[in-house]
Amino acid sequence: MELKKLKTRHNAARRGHKLLKDKLDGMMKQFLEIVREAKELRRSLEARFTAYNGALAAASAETDKLMLTEALMLPRASGTLRIGERNIMSVVVPEFGYTSDAPAGAAGANYGYAFTTGALDDAVAALSDMTADLVRLAQLEKTAMLLCEEIERTRRRVNALEYIMIPRLETAIKTIRMKLDENERGNITRLMKVKDMMIEKALAEKRAE
Repeated sequence: MELKKLKTRHNAARRGHKLLKDKLDGMMKQFLEIVREAKELRRSLEARFTAYNGALAAASAETDKLMLTEALMLPRASGTLRIGERNIMSVVVPEFGYTSDAPAGAAGANYGYAFTTGALDDAVAALSDMTADLVRLAQLEKTAMLLCEEIERTRRRVNALEYIMIPRLETAIKTIRMKLDENERGNITRLMKVKDMMIEKALAEKRAE
């Protein structure tokens, strides 16, 4: 009964190990794709931020500080951030969406062009164009973080099954089988001895007759 119970647990552990291994491989594939996209998007945003900072620095140097503050004080446009969820390999990750009602480029700025420079227009346009990509980058990096945590947990479970639980079950099964085989051999030996004794007894009786 104990052997049968251990065999059942061993089969369940092997099936669980295979399922977790498949899940781990799937999550690793998704994780690498997300990290690759996030890396490319971050590199692009960093280059655009450099251009934005340069344009803003030029605008600050060419425009009076008070005039620049007043020009950027009130936004003309607004944006909407949508937050949802989706499932990746049993991991719930966020899904963001951003829409803006601002016209493309610097047209969404709430200032006149009489007392500002073209550098400020370039800075506002650059920042406006980056907003949706910034939201996308936040989604990708949060998804990668959650997947990384689940990958680590799944890897620990796979290792625990592969290197601890399954070997222990196999050792226990082997020990019980050896003991049962030993008992079986002992029973066969005893039966053979009983048979020999019965044969000797029958022969002795025949000799006596």
